[in-house]
Amino acid sequence: MDNPDSKRSPDEPVSEGIPAPDGPANLIDTDYVIGQDNITTSTMGVNLDLHGKVFTISSIVVLLFVILTLALQDTIAPVYDAIFSFLTGNLAWFFIFAANIFVILCLGLIISPLGKIRIGGADAKPDFTYVGWFSMLFAAGMGIGLMFFGVNEPLTHFGTSFDGGSWAPLAGAEGDAAGAAALGMAATIFHWGLHPWAIYAVVALSLALFSFNKGLPLSMRSVFYPILGERVWGWPGHLIDILAVFATLFGLATSLGLGATQAAAGLTYLFGAPESDITMILLIIGITIIAIGSIMAGVDKGVQLLSKINIAMAAVLLFFVIAVGPTLLIATGFFENLLNYVVHLPALSNPFGREDANFSQGWTAFYWAWWISWSPYVGMFIARVSRGRTVREFLVSVLLVPSIVSVLWMTTFGGTAIDQYVSQGIEAVRDAGVDLQLFIMLEQLPLSQITSFVAILLVIIFFVTSSDSGSLVIDSITAGGKVDAPKPQRVFWAIIEGAIAIALLLGGGLTALQTMAVSTGFPFTIILLVACYAIIKGLMSEPKAV
Repeated sequence: MDNPDSKRSPDEPVSEGIPAPDGPANLIDTDYVIGQDNITTSTMGVNLDLHGKVFTISSIVVLLFVILTLALQDTIAPVYDAIFSFLTGNLAWFFIFAANIFVILCLGLIISPLGKIRIGGADAKPDFTYVGWFSMLFAAGMGIGLMFFGVNEPLTHFGTSFDGGSWAPLAGAEGDAAGAAALGMAATIFHWGLHPWAIYAVVALSLALFSFNKGLPLSMRSVFYPILGERVWGWPGHLIDILAVFATLFGLATSLGLGATQAAAGLTYLFGAPESDITMILLIIGITIIAIGSIMAGVDKGVQLLSKINIAMAAVLLFFVIAVGPTLLIATGFFENLLNYVVHLPALSNPFGREDANFSQGWTAFYWAWWISWSPYVGMFIARVSRGRTVREFLVSVLLVPSIVSVLWMTTFGGTAIDQYVSQGIEAVRDAGVDLQLFIMLEQLPLSQITSFVAILLVIIFFVTSSDSGSLVIDSITAGGKVDAPKPQRVFWAIIEGAIAIALLLGGGLTALQTMAVSTGFPFTIILLVACYAIIKGLMSEPKAV
């Protein structure tokens, strides 16, 4: 249990791989030592340091899943369809309700005195500059998703809102182009704004608090120490970590699969590459190899460098579209879309009695489950790079900065696509496949060959950073919470992520990817709701900040 007298000095060791708090912090008094249940060995010059039960069960189950999905390609797709329809059809209210809880918790902590508490101890200093920190936050959080849905989602919601029906957000604005555009953008921002980042923030804050302030392993099980006590080191904790591995792997695989389909479509569009599964498989293999190189370079030289490159390229593409696209429409639309988002937020967040069943189930429920399945990966990665920030600084930055960037991105790309269709009558943007819509939108602007190539590079680099940082997180979980486990283990998980993405694409396409994200997101939602209580209890036990 918490020991109020455990105020250790900054130079006193806590646990292997976890730096001691700088200044006063309320360390948890436990005899558990990070890595004590690990299997440590060296085979053929390769060092391994693994949590025997978590790694073994996770890897065997995942490998069996990949083998069975590849072996049963012709029969597995209807199964994925049925599972996806059942979960989103019956549990949409639960996902929407849970996401609302996460937002309320984060906003409450920002304005409460607990916001003054510093991650890593009262005297801790940030490990990264704001530029490096924000770059990694954004690149890890939803880079591929913005590239994939940046044109498609606003345009789709505009179309369904204009036509009306259950696929239209909030029953739509039938026959009203301006109203449909406003509602479509509000619905899009809803899916990419406060709610997903609140999900990430809950996981990241809980992990950072219990590792850097309490001295526990950087693993999901540590968050539940206030509830389970010493039992977190036994099977209850093993199951929590195993579920975190599954959620992370399948959430990542969903994004990697989307990225592969879009990159392949772009290569076909630009260079006439064969439009086939083989193209996507070769892409995934090639990008995984690049990710392995980034893994071997380490966080500072690998993930952070690639993240900065990504953000720079994304900014260039973004401001290019603003400059040569409908500039005034984008500038005014940014503020109008923010206002529409705020106005429609209560109705879009309502979990019960919805008239727009297909929208809330097929879009919102999937998104919330997808973000939740991503949350162990993104949350742990954010936790690792956020030591030294106050809780308030952390939450404001994690919630607001990426949300504002997402609004600008969706307004720019989605607003441009809607303008091309409505004002210029360009139907090709609307009629293109979801993985091609970005390139068709760019085709209507100057230098389209160059910008399309930049877009493909962005998808690929986002893919690499996701695989790299995801492998880092999964390895930490399966290494008993160690943050400095041998690199070959991270290479193993990078390969597994690529294999899952290939298996799901071949076994059922995008529906299979979405199904596994939702399937692992549901049980993990329950875990995160319990974690909300643990966060409050953990923060309240910290020395009061002045």
